[in-house]
Amino acid sequence: MTSIKFNIRESLFKIWYFYVNKVDKNAEVLFMNYGYSSDDQKLTLDQKDEMNRYSIQLYSHFTVDVSIKDKDIVEVGSGRGGGLNFITKTFKPKSAIGVELDKRAITFCNNHYTQDNLNFIHGDAQKLTLKNESCDIILNVESSHRYLDMQSFLGEVYRALRPGGHFLFTDFRYDYEMDELNQQLELSGLKVIKERNINKEVVTALELDDPRKRGLVKKLTPKFLNKVALNFSGTIGSETYNQFVSNKYIYFSYILTKI
Repeated sequence: MTSIKFNIRESLFKIWYFYVNKVDKNAEVLFMNYGYSSDDQKLTLDQKDEMNRYSIQLYSHFTVDVSIKDKDIVEVGSGRGGGLNFITKTFKPKSAIGVELDKRAITFCNNHYTQDNLNFIHGDAQKLTLKNESCDIILNVESSHRYLDMQSFLGEVYRALRPGGHFLFTDFRYDYEMDELNQQLELSGLKVIKERNINKEVVTALELDDPRKRGLVKKLTPKFLNKVALNFSGTIGSETYNQFVSNKYIYFSYILTKI
């Protein structure tokens, strides 16, 4: 039953990401995460970044605890590239690579972002082509819930990180999946140095960002797809939103290190 539910969920995500990459001709969707908002986080953003404030804050909330400047960083599951682009221009890593399974997203990112030290490549999270001990920081933001073999992904993270490197990891799971996730992390060889439940911050972001997301859905999707798009966007009253409010979905945040 769990496998069937995963396959259905994965198929829906693939369809949705394919659709967004096809219809977003004006680069209005640079982020596809649910966002983060907290009273103790006061980011100063450029005007062009302000519309994506809550999605940017999801990246920012754990990058403040790890030094990124002059490091070799990789985001696995880089999507439309907005998060890695923001981190690169803000924290000045030595190099930044986005790894993404969707080839259309890779083409979009390499055409849209122009920073010299930022590059996007095609790849599978569970079979990374990164060299052993080739990076200092690996990020994975709201992507791992789509991976069929989480243990293989964590093994790849461990292999690619240099000793002392960090894995910045945030995503969500059903409440009954959390014990399995914690077991997988324990077996990975990585050491947890910070762990948080951020459901409250994610729900607040969903509520504050609701008008913008509804506007995008209305603009980019035909009427018969509106309900599906609103659910994927986590708009107020959708099943996704309600799952977070009821804690059926647990949104977590981890900082791990390779000893």
